[in-house]
Amino acid sequence: MEDLPTALMRTVFSYFFILVLLRLMGKRELGKLSVFDVVISIMLAEMAVLSIEQIDKQASLFYIPMLLICLMEIVISWLSLKSKKVRDVIDGSADLIIENGEIREDAMRRNRLNYDDLMVHLRQKNIKNLADVEFAVMEPTGQMSVFPKQSKTPLTREDLNMPDPPPKGPVTFTGLPIPLILDGKVRVQALRKIGQNELWLKREIRKYGIKDIRDVSFCSIDERGIIYLDKKDRKKKQ
Repeated sequence: MEDLPTALMRTVFSYFFILVLLRLMGKRELGKLSVFDVVISIMLAEMAVLSIEQIDKQASLFYIPMLLICLMEIVISWLSLKSKKVRDVIDGSADLIIENGEIREDAMRRNRLNYDDLMVHLRQKNIKNLADVEFAVMEPTGQMSVFPKQSKTPLTREDLNMPDPPPKGPVTFTGLPIPLILDGKVRVQALRKIGQNELWLKREIRKYGIKDIRDVSFCSIDERGIIYLDKKDRKKKQ
């Protein structure tokens, strides 16, 4: 119990000390922190906890390193303002995930992003159909900026430089667009939901000039029967 006053004093001091350090470093709001910012915050928090737990050691052993981290952060932030190369190394750079309505598989792989993750990001931006997206950018913070098409109309075959196929049959579902092909693999349950089979799907993609389902990175259908299709990048097939 004799150590309790010391622990309480260090707790109060650590609280205000970290508060001052964060103000000096000009921390951004939590949702906009970069990976580097998160690492710095974790280190400061860990040192503050150790200073409270290990009261048998001098407080300066913890608070001086915390002050050093703060100074390093200020210096690196200043360098980032002066040099884009430093910014790219420390914070990373934005990456186009969807460009001109087409998915970039190479960017998906770089960001460890799968199609389910992509759809989650789009739904968070109140976009239910991937065909309505003109550009999508993965920001250094891990958030995605989405720019819908001005018309907000589904991607047409003219956008994909494909001929118009004959009219489709009736659609037997309502709700959000359903992915039928993900990364060259057919989703059988999705086909059953719309009352179709794999043979029907193969006939549909042939209308786009695609013979092999494995050449499709993403394919979905909405309740109007409009199909959105994105071919795999050529680099990925080589």
